[in-house]
Amino acid sequence: MQLQPTHSVFPHTHELSTSLATVSDVVQFKTHFVDFMEMYAPSALVAEYLDQHSEWFRRCAEPMTVEPVGETGYVLVVGRYGAMGFELEPKIGLNLLPGDHGVYRIETIPVPDYAPQGYDVDFKAAMELVEHDRTDRDENAPDRLTRVQWDLDLTVSIQFPKFIQSLPPNLVLGTGEQLLKQIVRQVSRRLTHKVQEDFHTTRNLTFPKHSRKWFFQ
Repeated sequence: MQLQPTHSVFPHTHELSTSLATVSDVVQFKTHFVDFMEMYAPSALVAEYLDQHSEWFRRCAEPMTVEPVGETGYVLVVGRYGAMGFELEPKIGLNLLPGDHGVYRIETIPVPDYAPQGYDVDFKAAMELVEHDRTDRDENAPDRLTRVQWDLDLTVSIQFPKFIQSLPPNLVLGTGEQLLKQIVRQVSRRLTHKVQEDFHTTRNLTFPKHSRKWFFQ
């Protein structure tokens, strides 16, 4: 990937662009990620499911560890990631805001009694529910489906150790981008697939086989 917006790192992803900024010894990576998933049900049923996140969020977030914070917040231990001998185990607080005219937002919140060491993650996502007619030929699927369109702004600030800072800038950039892609894949892409599958399974709805392929290419 280049410093300026470029092609997607995930097949069938509409957009993933990255920029880089440096403040003192902190390197800041920003990415804008656009994607979607299809739910084979009317938007009202999808909205009802999303509103009941206390029932599905922890289940769908596995293998990430999840702890609830208040009525709409969760703390995720994302996992251990690393590159070139540098490792992070990010812990992120996310607030799942109630739907507003078909748009559901997820924003970063502080993790109680926790001060991140060497990193900071700012996660801002919006999911818009767009209902439309089905266009495929699967006779078992309903006539109407809902496209859940993702729009994610993610900023990861990393204070690299001195041995990383002494490396050439392109290697520092590559290290940060590798960490960023791992976090995007874990928190957004994998979680999105599990939510899609869980929704259809728990509601006894048809989940066309071709929809599964999109997430694993």
